[in-house]
Amino acid sequence: MIRATLALMLAGLSPAAGDGPEIRTADVDRFYALYDATAGKPSVAQIQRDYLDHASDGFAAFMRMRRITAESIAQRLAAQPDLYVKARGCASHLPVIRTRLAADLGKLRDLYPEARLPPVTVAVGRGKPAGVANADGVMIGLEALCAADFAVADPEDRFVHVIAHEYVHVQQAAAGSDTDTGMTVLQAALVEGGAEFIGELMSGAVGSQHLHRITRGREAAFEASFLDDLDKPAEGSRWLYNGLGTPEWPGDLGYWVGYRIAKAYYVRAKDKRAAVREIIALRDPKAFLAASGWRPGITLD
Repeated sequence: MIRATLALMLAGLSPAAGDGPEIRTADVDRFYALYDATAGKPSVAQIQRDYLDHASDGFAAFMRMRRITAESIAQRLAAQPDLYVKARGCASHLPVIRTRLAADLGKLRDLYPEARLPPVTVAVGRGKPAGVANADGVMIGLEALCAADFAVADPEDRFVHVIAHEYVHVQQAAAGSDTDTGMTVLQAALVEGGAEFIGELMSGAVGSQHLHRITRGREAAFEASFLDDLDKPAEGSRWLYNGLGTPEWPGDLGYWVGYRIAKAYYVRAKDKRAAVREIIALRDPKAFLAASGWRPGITLD
């Protein structure tokens, strides 16, 4: 009965033409069909044969991008079974999320008329990452994003804000940005922070709200430290892609700094649509920083 209810609930998520983004959830239904049939303990062979071998195109791309395998899913199921129980309940929010996204992605087209709106694929993976994007679409790990309540407490808000962020990455990928490798701290912070800021224009808030809470009153100190590391590689830095961090130095602070630089640029710009284009294109990170008028501790609200 639970499986049938989930299938009926997810069946209505493919909108009519022109009615907003397509959200593909067949992989979620397929995973929980296997989950039910094996009492929540599928073997590696079963995960491969009955789930991954039938992956949608979006999920197949997600698997390649983030090394999702039958072995990694089985290991996470064994180590954190509650993660997958929670994800199933969280899936009940998907219909409302889809309705909200239709309106928010319409705002993206107002801000950036050339915006591409490829499908969102929601699937069940290995506990991370919560979301990725490329020029072909957005991929969301249901179990990972459902568990990320530290960032945004309300699950519907969390999905909407994170998917809005990832949709900006779709536009950045189309513009030629590489959001994965070889970037400096400054470039990566502007890519991620730009997605945060434009995502906020679309959906009303950012996906990493916890960073804004943690840094309140400490802006100048954090941002002065950021200036010291602008030209360092993003990978392995203390600013990006470094987990949750600590209360003294939270992870992914570059998202927050980049957001503030992008917002400073936008606030200063007379032509707001042109500013959005520049945030997405990011042709010259150093020139963008200089033009933004940002400085450590700047007041933006």
